[in-house]
Amino acid sequence: MAWLRLQPVTSAFLRFGLITFVLFLHGLQVDAGTGAIPPITGQNDTCSGSSECKEGVILPIWYPENPSLGDKIARVIVYFVALIYMFLGVSIIADRFMASIEVITSQEKEITIKKSNGETITTTIRVWNETVSNLTLMALGSSAPEILLSLIEVCGHGFVAGDLGPSTIVGSAAFNMFIIIAICVYVIPDGETRKIKHLRVFFVTAAWSIFAYIWLYMILAVFSPGVVQVWEGLLTLFFFPVCVILAWIADRKLFLYKYMHKRYRTDKHRGIIIETEGDHPKGIEMDGKMMNSHFLDGNLVPMEGKEVDESRKEMIRILKDLKQKHPEKDLDQLVEMANYYALSHQQKSRAFYRIQATRMMTGAGNILKKHAAEQAKRSTSLHEVRPEEPEEFISKIYFDPCSYQCLENCGAVLLTIVRKGGDVSKTIYVDYKTEDGSANAGADYEFTEGTVVLKSGETQKEFSIGIIDDDIFEEDEHFFVRLSNLRVVETDEPPDLNKLPYPKAILASPCVATVTILDDDHAGIFTFECDVIHVSESIGVMEVKVLRTSGARGTVIVPFRTVEGTAKGGGEDFEDAYGELEFKNDETVKTIHIKVIDDEEYEKNKTFFLELMGPRMVDMSLQKGGPSLYVVAVPTEVSERKLTMEEEEAKRIAEMGKPILGEHPKLEVIVEESYEFKSTVDKLIKKTNLALVVGTHSWRDQFMEAITVSAAGDEDEDESGEERLPSCFDYVMHFLTVFWKVLFACVPPTEYCNGWACFIVSIMIIGMLTAVIGDLASHFGCTIGLKDSVTAVVFVAFGTSVPDTFASKAAAVQDMYADASIGNVTGSNAVNVFLGIGLAWSVAAIYWASKGQEFHVSAGTLAFSVTLFTIFAFVCISILLYRRRPHFGGELGGPKGCRLATTLLFVSLWLLYILFATLEAYCYIRGF
Repeated sequence: MAWLRLQPVTSAFLRFGLITFVLFLHGLQVDAGTGAIPPITGQNDTCSGSSECKEGVILPIWYPENPSLGDKIARVIVYFVALIYMFLGVSIIADRFMASIEVITSQEKEITIKKSNGETITTTIRVWNETVSNLTLMALGSSAPEILLSLIEVCGHGFVAGDLGPSTIVGSAAFNMFIIIAICVYVIPDGETRKIKHLRVFFVTAAWSIFAYIWLYMILAVFSPGVVQVWEGLLTLFFFPVCVILAWIADRKLFLYKYMHKRYRTDKHRGIIIETEGDHPKGIEMDGKMMNSHFLDGNLVPMEGKEVDESRKEMIRILKDLKQKHPEKDLDQLVEMANYYALSHQQKSRAFYRIQATRMMTGAGNILKKHAAEQAKRSTSLHEVRPEEPEEFISKIYFDPCSYQCLENCGAVLLTIVRKGGDVSKTIYVDYKTEDGSANAGADYEFTEGTVVLKSGETQKEFSIGIIDDDIFEEDEHFFVRLSNLRVVETDEPPDLNKLPYPKAILASPCVATVTILDDDHAGIFTFECDVIHVSESIGVMEVKVLRTSGARGTVIVPFRTVEGTAKGGGEDFEDAYGELEFKNDETVKTIHIKVIDDEEYEKNKTFFLELMGPRMVDMSLQKGGPSLYVVAVPTEVSERKLTMEEEEAKRIAEMGKPILGEHPKLEVIVEESYEFKSTVDKLIKKTNLALVVGTHSWRDQFMEAITVSAAGDEDEDESGEERLPSCFDYVMHFLTVFWKVLFACVPPTEYCNGWACFIVSIMIIGMLTAVIGDLASHFGCTIGLKDSVTAVVFVAFGTSVPDTFASKAAAVQDMYADASIGNVTGSNAVNVFLGIGLAWSVAAIYWASKGQEFHVSAGTLAFSVTLFTIFAFVCISILLYRRRPHFGGELGGPKGCRLATTLLFVSLWLLYILFATLEAYCYIRGF
């Protein structure tokens, strides 16, 4: 798998080695004076320049300057190995740099949105616009070595123009445009295509990428040949914000949809709402706003008309699918799998792909799988290690339970006092006393007071209170029992209240118990506990209590049934329930069981009803007064005459004793979303932030990561996110880069100052390493007889572009669109010129202008190289746009023959560019 993963880049390495060998032989021929082809003279003032080694910004010249052939070969090897090792170092610190950029551009803020129905919801929006972040911080992150090399070369050599920095920028642009795009076209799986989604933004960045190099040529050869004036440098630098603003306008579609009302679109796996303008797009050919996710063909989401957030809806779908595939997994495992799946398939930033490529290349492993494995370990450890409850040094005395019910014919009720915590070897005394409520002492219960003794080792104690029975119909009544006067003694001897230095026990809540006396002289009043009850859809089977109050005499049947509301029965939202409850004599509570269907909706509010119907007496033999008092059937001849006084009293008593429905005969059941499921979805959405994956929280995490070898497996190998064992390649790359990893672990974590601390420190380190790379490249080139312009175009440009190559390959394969792999190439090429050359030449031009002199730049080789690249870049972009035709399907992929032809054509353009630029540098062909 490792070989297949590296195969698209292997050919580039082979070509690189071949060119190195040819150029090395050329250098030896130049030294020996055996050049076979005489150069053309008189075209270019650089033809007469020598390739002698010059003092570097940091590195001195390696003396003696004219070594023997064997020493020269040894120096070439040392310089070449050092150059590669420095490239690895820059890649690793750029990894930290890009991680800080990912954290910075992932910052969010909460806004409140008012729906059309007046309801307000709070959602999260991303502070940075995607296009702006891609063209500013993201482009700076991937192009920092080239930009800083150009600036350091000018400033480090007395503000004199050099060939290494500008030629590296042009050579890197060529490598990006031809080789990286060629690899991206080729690696798309058979039968698949990738098309640019943000086509407006691509047009803007592609146009600016070509214009940047046309403008560079005009500065060198048209406006003031051989001289860069201050206004030219500043205008070049000013083009950078102009490019960003125009790309932002294209992204927002301003001026085109100025009068359309605002809408919001969602990044479905993050819950991030990104503000946009305009109506629903008709197609994706010219619009990138239809979709910001890899799961569904998305659309513009007007928050006013959507009740369910698409991001949550999609996350719920993922959880349901995983639950069906893995029914044996518990919820925590499913959450981790869903987290990995969402992270793997959501749209990723340019920074993420660059970080992923660098870490996989240097043996640091697949960061998504490492993150998933760490989350799983953390979840397992939280389950295995349960924190023990802290030891309590003071004993707490209270009632458990604090509420009691009894029939008035029970004789007595038992109450329980418990002791929790503290030293159980102590003996505790506590007083208790009854207090009237609606029940009166002497009429309904026996007044009681006394002392409970909890001896050594005893944790609970019971005591009883007598209940008085009567034959009078009455409502349920209650009274209280209160604890007081707590004492602790060391032995079983009576306590001495004057010798207690500090409390060793306290009365805790509840220290008052409530005793309810249920009347048993009536058949009972039957009711629910309340009118409305809220239940979670995940409850499974809900239990509803039916209470029998104000009497419990005899056997009573109470019919019940469910009635549909907005919630539908028949198994859609709940299972229909109906039947009869049979209350035996002295039985006061019955439970109805109703099955609620869990369809895992994020927001749910449906209702149904549970009704009690008229209760009827079944067994009246236990009713006080005897069954003769409850004879309802009366002969016709008796009913026609007037009842006697005894019969009237018997009828009145019989009517009073009949069971009836109480205050709440109908219960409204409101079925809501599962709080656990809702919180799980919310937590999962927050966890699918790529900044949490690539960012670091402490120096300890960074050092642990630096010394750990991980497998660089592909993300599509499985869905679980489980890590494989590292391969031999992973161990070798880790061994080669462990010095850089440990050194750069000292950079501040990305969590500090929202990533800005890491950003500033990283770019300073990149600048220092870039200065060393510039010196090494210059000394390497002069040792083998290469000019700086050729060394920059071939070696330095290649070395700085390798991480971008891996990143673009991963983006091409994993993304559904080509923006991350192609669109970013054009944006980066434009930024390289505007920042790399514009900043360096502006500083130098201002410096020389302050001294009353001009800043001279040789137009020859650089102007020819720029012209050649501009022509080839125009051909490349034209081919990419042509590939959008239905026959090809998109810029990347397509039929195998077309894919291979496009790849070979782009690689040929790069080889031709290298060949012509090298021949012109040595004056074998006529330039400018």
